[in-house]
Amino acid sequence: MKIYLNRQPVQGPWGGGNKAVTKLAEFLTTLGHQVVFRLEENIDIIFCFDPRPNDFGEWYQNFLNYKNLHRAKIIQRVGDVGTHNKPQLTELVKQAVQYSDHIIFPSEWAKEYINYSGTNCSIIYNGPLKVFHEHKKNEKINETVNIITHHWSTNPKKGFKYYQLLDDHVSKNKDINFTFIGRLPENFYFKSINYIDATGDNQYLAKKLSEQDIYLTASEEEAGANHVLEGLAAGIPIIYHNNGGSINNYCHKYGLEYSTFDELLLAIKEIKENYNSYKEKAIEYTRTINDVIKQYVRIVYEV
Repeated sequence: MKIYLNRQPVQGPWGGGNKAVTKLAEFLTTLGHQVVFRLEENIDIIFCFDPRPNDFGEWYQNFLNYKNLHRAKIIQRVGDVGTHNKPQLTELVKQAVQYSDHIIFPSEWAKEYINYSGTNCSIIYNGPLKVFHEHKKNEKINETVNIITHHWSTNPKKGFKYYQLLDDHVSKNKDINFTFIGRLPENFYFKSINYIDATGDNQYLAKKLSEQDIYLTASEEEAGANHVLEGLAAGIPIIYHNNGGSINNYCHKYGLEYSTFDELLLAIKEIKENYNSYKEKAIEYTRTINDVIKQYVRIVYEV
């Protein structure tokens, strides 16, 4: 088959959508299919990762026009649903799912948010790269709890207000070490926590995550969060906001949720006091992005 992907793989510290594009292109090519990144003749499947225009100006309306002129089928993978201050994207996704032959949602929450009631869809949870599983170890918690998070986006809904509150707590208390890896909003800085700039070195990131005791996220309304899955793959329990969207779907078996900063501190205390049971559950998490891509390919064949 000739399969068109409307996003191209890029190198560096990018989100889970790019990782999925990269792995899907590699896997389809290994299976003998032709993968292209421009609309051209004889395309069998249009696999849309984002209905907005790509670098070549090709967007969902172009895909629909192509489908109407040819026999191509459209698979819409829903990634970002526009919750992080992109209402136009929310409306575009709602329109795109009505005309696609099959829709892949990354979580129950994403499907509910889009309010999709059709049956031509699948819910396929995201998965981390295999490298994030390679350094996990079943060790006891440190007396001073080591907590980490990582974000490549600087959107306020990533939870920077909570990270700043934790920074203030760390400056006055010695019970927590907090490490933030990623990008920071303009004119935003930390006083007391360990800050590491965004990195595209997944081996380094995986090792760094595995050295911590707890993974924290304050991100809200994520359609298909990947950062928490990378933390979970590293074998550490997750503390997450109760308005996390897909994060709640992904992590409810592997940690605790909170809705206020005081509850966040209580969650840290609870996990510290009962660490072995939370750690054992996190160690049991085995899903990888390869599991996800195999499910995508199965849908390509079915469509």
